Amino acid sequence: MQAAAIQYFTREDYFAFEETSEEKHEFFRGEIFAMPSGTFNHSSILGNVLEMLNEKSKGKPFQVTNNQLKIETPKGLITYPDAAVFCGKPELTSNQCALLNPVVIIEVLSPSTRRYDQSDKFLLYRSIETFKDYILIDSEKIHVQHFRKTEQLEWILHEYFDLKDEIYLNSIQENLSLLEIYENIVF
Repeated sequence: MQAAAIQYFTREDYFAFEETSEEKHEFFRGEIFAMPSGTFNHSSILGNVLEMLNEKSKGKPFQVTNNQLKIETPKGLITYPDAAVFCGKPELTSNQCALLNPVVIIEVLSPSTRRYDQSDKFLLYRSIETFKDYILIDSEKIHVQHFRKTEQLEWILHEYFDLKDEIYLNSIQENLSLLEIYENIVF
């Protein structure tokens, strides 16, 4: 019995494929992977986060992107984070389809993506030189993980479980409130 051949794609193949696809896909090492859709809580939490960050960005030297803009890492991952923040001017791929210089990346965790977002994806994100704050928001309970890069290039984890907690993002000098992140969320 002969094993099925795996088809590999170029980066350009992926971008062409993604232009016509109705669903989102991730690209890594020549392979294209379908990205799962989110739950109601996932979508609501993301809406809260984007609203909060957009309000905080007014008149500030940073901008917020949503899950419609891809990020490309130096290690070759091209994916759609739930949200990202960049400072100054956006550095984009030549086709203007992926951001190269995020300082903050936010992922809302779902049961199907939790392990990946906390491990392999985070490892690939860390290859981005400008990347300084990684926020993982649980969609099934009140729990936020904040990984912060230090001046010594170490990543420090802070965890939050209380709606009274606030997360300070040094990269943009702003706080994120758990009360606002989880506003109107029912578990």
